[in-house]
Amino acid sequence: MYKPKLEKDIRCPLEYGLEVFGGKWKSRIICVLAEKEVLRYSSLRKEMTNITDAVLAATLKDLLADGIVQRQQFNEIPPRVEYCLSNKGKSVVPILQSICRWSGAYHREDSEHMLLQCQKCDYNFMAE
Repeated sequence: MYKPKLEKDIRCPLEYGLEVFGGKWKSRIICVLAEKEVLRYSSLRKEMTNITDAVLAATLKDLLADGIVQRQQFNEIPPRVEYCLSNKGKSVVPILQSICRWSGAYHREDSEHMLLQCQKCDYNFMAE
């Protein structure tokens, strides 16, 4: 398993938060799981656009390690694994929605390329 050469030097709660849910893919996965509630890996992969299997698997591992996402494996044939947000993960959703509302007031994205979950956000009220 990969170990970073330097330990993370988090000195502020904001840095911790940005480490846990920041970045391109973590927030997207959280938003998809917030909307869909429970998804199998293949369904989650379909909901995400332009993500490789390696990046999705690594990002899910990070979110699992941080307690944001829960993984449930069923002892069936064929094997079935489902992902959902933990209570800690659900508590992040209002924060991400607030960031989305703020961002929507200053950044407009071509709705054709916008994620389906983003199209449902209610950030438009701040633009007026």
